Amino acid sequence: MGLLDGKKLLVTGVLTDGSIAFHVARLAQEQGAEVLLTSFGRQFRLTQAIARRLPVEAQVLQLDATSAEDLEALAGRVREAGFDHLDGVVHSIGFAPQSVMGGNFLAGEWDDVATALHVSAYSLKSLAVAAQPLLARGSAVVGLTFDARYAWPVYDWMGVAKAAFESTARYLARDLGPHGVRVNLVSAGPIRTTAAKSIPGFEAMEGGWPERAPLGWDVTDPEPTARAVAALLSDWFPATTGEIVHVDGGVHAMGL
Repeated sequence: MGLLDGKKLLVTGVLTDGSIAFHVARLAQEQGAEVLLTSFGRQFRLTQAIARRLPVEAQVLQLDATSAEDLEALAGRVREAGFDHLDGVVHSIGFAPQSVMGGNFLAGEWDDVATALHVSAYSLKSLAVAAQPLLARGSAVVGLTFDARYAWPVYDWMGVAKAAFESTARYLARDLGPHGVRVNLVSAGPIRTTAAKSIPGFEAMEGGWPERAPLGWDVTDPEPTARAVAALLSDWFPATTGEIVHVDGGVHAMGL
């Protein structure tokens, strides 16, 4: 019996087979779930190609999380794909223009900062609200973050967006809890995904992490993070919401 037997899940953010979201989708299928993916724009066909590498090829739905039209249509598209409800939604969406990262904090212009906040923080609320008509009692929304308690090298306004993202999750937990929906985040250590490598100077963030982690840390291995997401999507955390689970080898708990 799998951890996610019978669950119907919507997973965003699959871009390559190195994406954390890809490994979440793969592990979810291996644990008995049915999975739908989302994508949009130029990367839509790429996501379709990557979907064929899953144990069971997943359908890919059109969803730009900043598009009111796509968000309004999401529930209908999920139903058209054969899902009459959802037991879980995975938010793995983030973007900031390079002009507001890589040491450009003081030079960041509002238009670019606003893009980072819209895509990387507000989209959690947008996605949850769009999916809410389909979310069964006992379902879960799980997002991915990078510990926003600290000012990291080169992360700059994406770090601010992640702080807003984490706060958004707490307010969603408050407002969706009465509907039986849990909202939790997984704070992963640095993993060399395509998105991470697009951050100017990313090596400054991952530098020394394996040495500082009591359990060690493999920057090329998304499996531990994917397992935490799968666990939070399961029925094994029925009374946990508004939580951030750190999967970083223990660095979050260590001093310098």
